[in-house]
Amino acid sequence: MSQRETPSVLSAPDETGHRSMLTQRRADRFAHVEPKGKRVYTALQRAEMLVDEGSFVSMTPLRSAGAGQGSGVIAGWGTTDGHPLVVVSHDAAVASGAIGAVMAESIQKAQRFAIDKGYPIVYINDSGGARIHDGIFALHGCGGIFALNIEAQKRIPQISLILGPCAGAAAYSPALTDWTIMVKEQGQMFLTGPDIVKAATGEDASAEDIGGSDLHTRVSGVAHLEVDNEEEAFHATRLLLSFLPTHKGGAQKRHSPVPANPGAVERLPGIVPEKSSIVFDMNAVMDGVLDNGARLELMPTHAPSILTLFARLDGHAVGVIANQSDARGGILDSKAAVKAARFVDFCGRFDLPVITFVDVPGFLPGTVEEGRGIITHGAKLLKAYVETTSPKLTVVVRKAYGGAYIAMGAASLGADVNWAWAQSEIAVMGPGGAVALLHRRALKEAEEPTVLRDELAAVYREEVARPYLAAEAGIVDDVIHPEETRDRMTAALRMLTAGTA
Repeated sequence: MSQRETPSVLSAPDETGHRSMLTQRRADRFAHVEPKGKRVYTALQRAEMLVDEGSFVSMTPLRSAGAGQGSGVIAGWGTTDGHPLVVVSHDAAVASGAIGAVMAESIQKAQRFAIDKGYPIVYINDSGGARIHDGIFALHGCGGIFALNIEAQKRIPQISLILGPCAGAAAYSPALTDWTIMVKEQGQMFLTGPDIVKAATGEDASAEDIGGSDLHTRVSGVAHLEVDNEEEAFHATRLLLSFLPTHKGGAQKRHSPVPANPGAVERLPGIVPEKSSIVFDMNAVMDGVLDNGARLELMPTHAPSILTLFARLDGHAVGVIANQSDARGGILDSKAAVKAARFVDFCGRFDLPVITFVDVPGFLPGTVEEGRGIITHGAKLLKAYVETTSPKLTVVVRKAYGGAYIAMGAASLGADVNWAWAQSEIAVMGPGGAVALLHRRALKEAEEPTVLRDELAAVYREEVARPYLAAEAGIVDDVIHPEETRDRMTAALRMLTAGTA
């Protein structure tokens, strides 16, 4: 099934609707171009490209590891769009960026500063792992970095950029941060490199095969966004930060409201096919509801049956979860459940409202999914919604069946306001499956089983699945028309965020 093409984040419109090329202009000034045409930047240049021009200040710039060597890292602070930020940038020119004892101390100092001050931290990773010559001292330093990664999870956003090989211990820190962005055919993450893999298993595999961006953004889910070059990585990071508060409990970044796309609003009433087996692109629904401005979808190629993105509604930064009918019917499998749970958990930690668009046929059945632990992974999504105390708004746009209905931000999990579109269905299972189970004998004995099945399905849809039953029971707050969705959500969000920072 087709997926809507994701535009380059470097050319994505900024908050005023203009295409920002600031990063590109600064990149042209900084870049050293190798004979093969590849742009190369130093660790300091990378840090300076990420932050607002002229704002970067290095911490302990003269710190060295002895013997005339630098510490192997540039750490400091600056701003993005005027908001404070701490940056840690590996220096691959020093021992291939390998983490030694002194380098670890410098990184930990920056981490502690970020945690104590409540500033987001971005790690620019390009490291061969733990520095072999430092032995246990390198490993001890790496462990200290990991411990502070975990402590920071409760306090500040952490973003990792993978701009080169990140081997062994250098791969664990990104895995402990919130979001990881990888540069295509340049960044890799793996615990053991090709030579060790060959010696241990006999497998011939390249660094890209073991830890490239395609593997980690499409298959493993270890990383969350693949970009074409470093300039796009910096731009995507700034865009991501534009949606986030600087720290837990910090002021949300609100902008002037922007109306939804007028064309999408006009198409909204007819965008969802009446027949549940016909797919559609959920992005078209969101286009008609959310502010018509910059968005950032994370993990677009991993578990694509669920969409996770940052956007704005009425100028308020929000996290959006949506079933993507255009990918496997929007079904929830193990990977989709983990992806959604991670996103909801992040939004909850940083008080971002969660908006959920539901069109889910259920959890994917079968031995493969049961073997992957779909029960446990689905439970993680339930837990994430329950534990999230930020505002939660949910709308069922077409169907919501079984446990997947609950898992997609149902009222029973603590959603603040729930709506259902007038033609939607909410039930333990779809009409076809329910009729086949409930009327098995009658269908087997019928002269025209197809006709009887359709008749029984229509009765089930009317007596069991129609959304008005849920509304009459108070489980759904209201049944609405598609074109009412934005106004209802905006009013609810204003009410739920009134008086907050």
